[in-house]
Amino acid sequence: MTTYSIEFAKHILLQFGVILAVGSSCAVLSKKLKIPDVVTFLVVGTLLGPGGLGWIDIKADSALNQLLLIFGSCYLLFDGGVSLRFRVIQEVWVTIVSLATAGVLITAVITGLAAHYFLGLPFLVALLLASVIASTDPATLIPVFRQVRVKDRVSQTVMSESAFNDATGAILTFSVLGVAMGTGQFSLQAAALELGHQALLGMVAGALLGYLASTLIAHERYGFLQEYAPLVSLMAVIAAYLGASGLHASGFMAVFVFGFMVGNKELFGFEMKEGEQERMDDFVETTSLIMRMFIFFLLGSQVDFALINQHLIGGIGVVAVLMLVARPVTVFLCALPDRRARWSIEELLFICWTRETGVIPGALAGLLLGVGAPEAKLISSVTFLAILVTILAQATTTRWLAGRLRLLEAGPPQHTLG
Repeated sequence: MTTYSIEFAKHILLQFGVILAVGSSCAVLSKKLKIPDVVTFLVVGTLLGPGGLGWIDIKADSALNQLLLIFGSCYLLFDGGVSLRFRVIQEVWVTIVSLATAGVLITAVITGLAAHYFLGLPFLVALLLASVIASTDPATLIPVFRQVRVKDRVSQTVMSESAFNDATGAILTFSVLGVAMGTGQFSLQAAALELGHQALLGMVAGALLGYLASTLIAHERYGFLQEYAPLVSLMAVIAAYLGASGLHASGFMAVFVFGFMVGNKELFGFEMKEGEQERMDDFVETTSLIMRMFIFFLLGSQVDFALINQHLIGGIGVVAVLMLVARPVTVFLCALPDRRARWSIEELLFICWTRETGVIPGALAGLLLGVGAPEAKLISSVTFLAILVTILAQATTTRWLAGRLRLLEAGPPQHTLG
C-alpha cells in the first residue's frame, strides 16, 4: 500500500509538472498572439488529456480535481473582487443585481425552450439543462479582463454578474432537479428566499473577513502581518469559502466580497507600504496565473468528445440560442431599464457577447451525474460543448469586439490591490 501511494504521488506530481511547464509556454504563446491565455490552456488541455497524448489524466469525480477546481475558482474570484472599485459599483449595481437574479431565470427559460425543441427533451429536463448553463463563469471572465483592458464600468459589471449569478444558477438547478426527480416542488418564492439567504450571509462573511484581513495587513497600528500579506490572503480565501459554506451561504460570493473589501481598503483609511503592496500584487498575479493553468488544463483534459458527438447538432443549436438569443434578450431586459447607469448601445452589445460558460456549470453537470439526474449524460455533453464553444468563440474575440465598439482603455491591464 505504501509503495502504491508513493507511485501515485509521483504520478500526480508529474502531471502537475507537465501543467506548469506546458502552461508557461502557452502563456507566452497567448501573449504573442494577443489572445486570453485561458483559451490556449483549454485547447492544449484537450490535446494532453486521455483522448489525446494522455499526459494529464485526473478524473473529474476525484477529490483532487474538486480541490483544484474549488480553490482555483475561489482564488480567481478573490482576484476579480480585488479589481473592482466602489465608485464604479455604485453606478451600475442595479444592472448587476438584475442580471444576476432575474437574468439567470430569463436565460434558463429561453434556453430551456431551445433544448426542448432541438434535443426533444421533456420541458422539465430541458429546463434542468438550461439551469446548469444559464450562469456565466468568473473563472473565465476575470482572467480575460485581466488581459484585455476594457472600460471599467463594463468589465466590472460583467465580472460582478459572473460572481453573483453562480448562486442563482445553483439554486435554480437544484430546485428544478427536485421536481424532475419527484422529490420536491418548485416554488419561485422559496427559491428567491434561498437566494437572498445565501447571498446575504455570503456577503456578510466576506465583508467581515475582508475588513479583518485589511486590518491585519494595512492598519497603521494593528497591521502586524503586513509582511505576510500573501499568506493572509491565502488563509482568508479558504476561510471565506468554508465559513460561508458552513453557514449554508454562497462560498463563492463570500470570497468575491472578501476580495472587494481588500481591494478597496483605502475606504477604511488603510494603506500598505509601497514595497509590501508590490509584493502582494506580484503574488496575486502569479498565483492567479497558476490557478488558470490548472483549471483550464483540467477542464480541457476532461472533455469527452465521444459523448459530445452523440448530441452534437442539437447541442450546437442549444448553445447558439444561449449565446445569440437568450443572452441579448436578458441583457436588454435587465440593463436597459437602469436609467442611472445610462448604458450605451455599444456597451450593451459588448455585455451581450461576454457570457462564457466554464467551471461552475461544469461542476453542476458533474453533480447531476453523481445523483443520477434524468438525462444527466446528455446534460453533461451539452454543458461541455457550451464551455468549448463560448470560450473559443467569445474569449478569443473579446479584444477585437471591444476595439470595434471603442470600449478599450489605453495602457496595459492594471493589477492592484488598492
